[in-house]
Amino acid sequence: MNLRCIYCQTPFTLPRNEMLGAIVTMNEKHQSHYDAHCPRCRRANSISRQRMELFFPNWQDAAKQMASATPPPAPKVEAPATAALKTEPVSKAMKAAVEKKAAAKKPAATKAPAAKKPAVKKTAAKTAEPKPKKK
Repeated sequence: MNLRCIYCQTPFTLPRNEMLGAIVTMNEKHQSHYDAHCPRCRRANSISRQRMELFFPNWQDAAKQMASATPPPAPKVEAPATAALKTEPVSKAMKAAVEKKAAAKKPAATKAPAAKKPAVKKTAAKTAEPKPKKK
């Protein structure tokens, strides 16, 4: 479905799978409009249900096919409490290898900070106001 944003006039499309999901959701929640968001300005553009059904006439059949195509979620099998996550102790050789890799990733030589120049102290003569000249 080709749309044009009513705010920034940018043309954009609404894919068929998004249209189908929107129509099914509108049907379940008894809504009359869908908010399609513009990809440029991200503002919501209201699309009527009738207009969406006009562009997707056999949406009921497509919704049934989509529902039958998705397999039901597999039941979760919980492991016994004794088989909880266990970690084996790491050998000294492995620890040394990890530390060696970490040391290699760090920059080898870091530059010393530049020597700071000593601050120049202003004398009282420089900071005092100049005396006016006599004529």
